[in-house]
Amino acid sequence: MRSTTTARVLSLVGHPALLMPVAVTLAARLRGSPARDTWLAAAAAVAVALLVGLYSLRQVRARRWLHMDASQPAERLHLNLLLVGALLAAAAALGLGARSLVLAAGLASSALIVLAALALRRRMKLSLHCAFASYAAALLWPVLPAVAGVALLALAVGWSRLQLRRHTPREVVVGLGVGALAGLAFNLLAT
Repeated sequence: MRSTTTARVLSLVGHPALLMPVAVTLAARLRGSPARDTWLAAAAAVAVALLVGLYSLRQVRARRWLHMDASQPAERLHLNLLLVGALLAAAAALGLGARSLVLAAGLASSALIVLAALALRRRMKLSLHCAFASYAAALLWPVLPAVAGVALLALAVGWSRLQLRRHTPREVVVGLGVGALAGLAFNLLAT
């Protein structure tokens, strides 16, 4: 029982809707973005999280979904399509509003994670929690203590997703890898 509670807390702390706005804001500051652009990046990440959260809540309340987690394949498909569109729209808006290609690339790279989940959907339920947690760690490069701390959080989130039986070990490992690859792509673009 105690491990289930710990797993739920870790899954919540490592939820993409909470973790990504913080990681995007820190990444913007680390790359020397002006305060205005940093706030725009944070606002874009929060807007995507709110849109997805409100959409999920609406689906559950209308009894079209069983749970906010979008556990059924059709639920995940609709959620992931919405998420890709929202991330790409936010990236475009950020590129225009902040005039920062680095910040826009950060959101666009996160859309790659969801596109990977869509591409793999017939083979597995990729852990987006794990993918976004490892992506958040990569965003904090080159500040090694921050990268290490968030990487440990990503591993803990992976454990939580297994403990809660939301994913298989393969889905967790692939999720961590996809997030790390998206982070590598972002860091190559940001240099």
